[in-house]
Amino acid sequence: MKKSHAGSRWPLTVSMLGIVVFAALLWGGVATAAEQNVNPRINRNYQNPDVGQWVGVFERDGREVWDRRFDILDRLRLAPGQSVADVGAGTGFFTALMASAVGSTGTVYAVDIARNFVEASVRRAAEQGFDNVVGIVNSQQGVGLDDASVDLVFISDTYHHFEYPLTTLASIRAALRPDGEMVIIDFKREPGISSPWVLGHVRAGEARVRAEIESAGFELVERLDFMQTQYYLRFRRR
Repeated sequence: MKKSHAGSRWPLTVSMLGIVVFAALLWGGVATAAEQNVNPRINRNYQNPDVGQWVGVFERDGREVWDRRFDILDRLRLAPGQSVADVGAGTGFFTALMASAVGSTGTVYAVDIARNFVEASVRRAAEQGFDNVVGIVNSQQGVGLDDASVDLVFISDTYHHFEYPLTTLASIRAALRPDGEMVIIDFKREPGISSPWVLGHVRAGEARVRAEIESAGFELVERLDFMQTQYYLRFRRR
């Protein structure tokens, strides 16, 4: 098995839905020890989520990434045969759209810390006729992807949920192929634009997020400003 990063991981089980679940070990005992958890409580609602309840939250009119999902998909510029990862897949609506875009010769990895979400994402794609989705239940220390296995990592409204952002970014960088790219969509954190909930929930604004990502071995190659409450950043692996 190729090396993958959650830190370093060992496979435990493979479910009927093709969902790989991994145990996270310390990444050589170094990265996890060096980085402190930036928000230990932010993912407490996702330990055993009710998928139906979250469909009503994630897939509602008025949520900008839902309303603009087709615009976002177009801007990803996916091509048939690509391997892409939907990190923080949630209820899987982007996963299914990506599965259609990369076609039968491509692969989409639905990655989430919540097994319920991963199962729902794989099932949703299958119900729409796509068998090119692989589910991965990851840890807080990494995304659980093999080295050099994907062309694009997509992260929508999830970066602010990374408890160990630098460690997780290192695992993403390792998973990307040479010249692979990562797209981040997250909330603008600006008084007068952002809601009080966003200001309290999201730990970092765009400038800080960009600085963290660039320090982890990425370069910004595209910034799009087509959403009112969220930003779109595309990075390339250096």
